[in-house]
Amino acid sequence: MQNNAQEMVLVIDFGGQYNQLIARRVRESGVYCEIVSYKHSLEAIKAKNPKGIIFTGGPNSAYLEDSPTIDPEIYTWGVPVLGICYGSQLMMHMLGGHVCVAPEREYGKTVVDLDTTSPLFAGLSEKNVCWMSHNDYIE
Repeated sequence: MQNNAQEMVLVIDFGGQYNQLIARRVRESGVYCEIVSYKHSLEAIKAKNPKGIIFTGGPNSAYLEDSPTIDPEIYTWGVPVLGICYGSQLMMHMLGGHVCVAPEREYGKTVVDLDTTSPLFAGLSEKNVCWMSHNDYIE
C-alpha cells in the first residue's frame, strides 16, 4: 500500500511494449512509480494523488474510434502529463491537434535533436539515437 506522504509518478499503460522500462527509469531517478491500465477508473487514478502522469505508447492510432482513450478530465487536475509515442498522439488528438497517417511507415534508428536548454533535457546530448516504429505523426 502506498504511503500518502510519498510522491509518486503514475504510468498509464496504453499497451506499449516499453511500459516496464519507462517505470524502471522513473524509479532509477529515485521517484516512486506505479503502472496502471488506461482502463482504470478516473476516480482510482485520482485517489493515487500522482505528482506526474506518463501516458505510454501502444499499437493503436489515436484517431480511430475503437482506440484506447482516457477521460479528458485528467487534463484539468493541474498534474503534468507526459505522453510517449501513442500517449503523445492521444493527447494531441484529444486536445484539438491533428494526428495524421504517415505516407510511409518509419522503422529503425533515427537521430533526434533535443533542445537541451529545456530543463526536461538538461544534461543530455543535443543529438540522440532513437528507435522508431511509427505509422502516424503529429501535425
